[in-house]
Amino acid sequence: MIELRCPTEADTRVSARKLAATLRPGDVIVLSGSLGAGKTLFVSGLATGLGIEETVVSPSFVLVRQYESGFLPLVHVDVYRLGSLNEFDDLDVFELASEGVLVIEWGDAIESTLPDEYLKIEFAVDDDEVRTLTVVGTGSWEDRDLEGLL
Repeated sequence: MIELRCPTEADTRVSARKLAATLRPGDVIVLSGSLGAGKTLFVSGLATGLGIEETVVSPSFVLVRQYESGFLPLVHVDVYRLGSLNEFDDLDVFELASEGVLVIEWGDAIESTLPDEYLKIEFAVDDDEVRTLTVVGTGSWEDRDLEGLL
């Protein structure tokens, strides 16, 4: 487990860009935290780190956004509005992202359907608007060197 303090939005983006350098095709990243905690901001930094030129927009209403202009394709999913695990399964996002990176916002809601290997990042915001990102890996993520994120 790694804890990252991000006093500014720029710090959140930098942390995400650093993480992008460690990503491989098929990686799954799960983001959790309250509304407005910085999840989409983080995905924007991740996209920049992957060389994606498009502006990252929250997929809240369309559920899935795909970005393919970078070194690795990025599939960005928001499951906040889904009513069931079946609705998530119908999105077929694991197949969509098989050659790239899958990022799932509000992913704790569908944790039982996740593969054995994924990276979970929990966002917390204190009274001073400082974000703390708690990064926990499962499976092969436990063996990856994520200390460079600090």
